[in-house]
Amino acid sequence: MSDNKTTHFGYETVAVDEKAGKVADVFHSVAAKYDVMNDLMSFGVHRLWKRITIDMSGARPGNQILDLAGGTGDLTRKFSRIVGPQGKVVLADINSSMLNVGRDRLTDQGYVGNIEYVQANAECLPFEDNSFDVITMAFGLRNVTDKDKALRSMARVLKPGGRLLILEFSKPTNPVMSKAYDLYSFSALPFMGKLVANDSESYKYLAESIRMHPDQETLKGMMEDAGLVRCSYNNMTSGVVALHRGIKP
Repeated sequence: MSDNKTTHFGYETVAVDEKAGKVADVFHSVAAKYDVMNDLMSFGVHRLWKRITIDMSGARPGNQILDLAGGTGDLTRKFSRIVGPQGKVVLADINSSMLNVGRDRLTDQGYVGNIEYVQANAECLPFEDNSFDVITMAFGLRNVTDKDKALRSMARVLKPGGRLLILEFSKPTNPVMSKAYDLYSFSALPFMGKLVANDSESYKYLAESIRMHPDQETLKGMMEDAGLVRCSYNNMTSGVVALHRGIKP
């Protein structure tokens, strides 16, 4: 973010106080078709990426878990089974449409009792210090206006020894993959968005937001600057996606 209070909305430069509203409009628009589009866009591989995230989270029965930018509840569903009746999962999302879709879906599937739903901004989380054993954020950080502030907020609400996992689109490590990915992102994604969700502009933004997101090493450094230790990342699908992990000392 620059000193004159502007930031990126995809490739567009906007005032800092405008970005959250613009991102909200995107996700209000795509919420109803979000899961269908995720399957189409990733050829279903997003389910594997999320499964690996859960496996690496170290979640155990009785844990308190925050699924931030939890959207339609993919991670929350699995965490709910892991933590059991003695644990709790908070599905938090800044976008009310996404939160409603996730709550309705999980309730319809019988996931009740150990899940709470909170509309929250990652930059100023409404939780007490040292509240969670695990925080996950899957495909949400790139949409946050002030990522450094959000990472500090997440570190604050983690318990000492707690783990933060950030699953996000990243920078492909293979040049051939990178070129193919660019072609796919800027041609196929808006076309599929128009065809399936009648919304090509939102998916154009999503493709642009991926390109503006920090690369793997930069994000690792940002997590360290937020006070986390033993920060590392694993590239998946040749770096199309990276899973970053850090621990609160």
